[in-house]
Amino acid sequence: MSDDTRSELYAELAAVGPYRVPFGHALITMVEPHPGHEYAYNRWYEDDHYYAGAMAMPWMYAGRRWVATRDLQLLRYPEKSAIAQPVTAGCYISTYWITDGRYADHMRWTVGINKRLNRDARVYQDRTHVFTAFQDHEATVYRDGAAGPRDFHALDHRYAGLVVEVVDAESAEQRAELLEWLRARHLPKRLAGSPAALVTVFRPTPLPGDRMTYVKQVEGVDTRLTLLWFLETDPRECWERCFTGLDEQVSESGLGRVELVAPFVPTVPGTDTYVDRLR
Repeated sequence: MSDDTRSELYAELAAVGPYRVPFGHALITMVEPHPGHEYAYNRWYEDDHYYAGAMAMPWMYAGRRWVATRDLQLLRYPEKSAIAQPVTAGCYISTYWITDGRYADHMRWTVGINKRLNRDARVYQDRTHVFTAFQDHEATVYRDGAAGPRDFHALDHRYAGLVVEVVDAESAEQRAELLEWLRARHLPKRLAGSPAALVTVFRPTPLPGDRMTYVKQVEGVDTRLTLLWFLETDPRECWERCFTGLDEQVSESGLGRVELVAPFVPTVPGTDTYVDRLR
């Protein structure tokens, strides 16, 4: 072929396979820039990686970055977390939706493009992946039923805050029970009258063997659930009333244990807003 991009393949690929709007998968990646590298990391991610390493890829159709300033970090619990050591680690988190049924296609592209970015010295190394995993969508629970934005709108709708909750069960069988309890009983009750409009629930999937070496293999593939609470207010305004005690309620159910509850606010794209408030 005369054209190295083999552009004719794009037309062929577009004509086949799933392409419905609802997402089936997500990438959730919580990262800690190394001390002294906060501004440089933020500019790299905002100006390059968010686009070249994520949004420009096939089937990744929505994304949003969130940040935890120091006061938000200090609200996190439990203190002894299986996710973050210390629990305050991971001041940035990015969330992305991937078209249902396109996980394998996206993964082939993302591994290839990240290898290329590394070769071209376009990967910022002074950072640590605290909690990075591709995830399969298991459920969404809405506060207001059919009213309001759907889950596939959530990263484009201007929600004022995000709370990330990670729950571990003891076994795959117990996780299935935990998911049903969350979906049918716990989440509807917690959402009622709260500033959280919806909660999406995911289970992690293993990363491919040819992943980048700086991203560790995913833990808890058979036992873990990740919940994203989308808030209409700043999490600081409702933390005490709405987000304390989640660990106790899950523990009392006998179905799992909470390993992280962490609030974030959205970044302001193209700016260094909040970077001076991370430490």
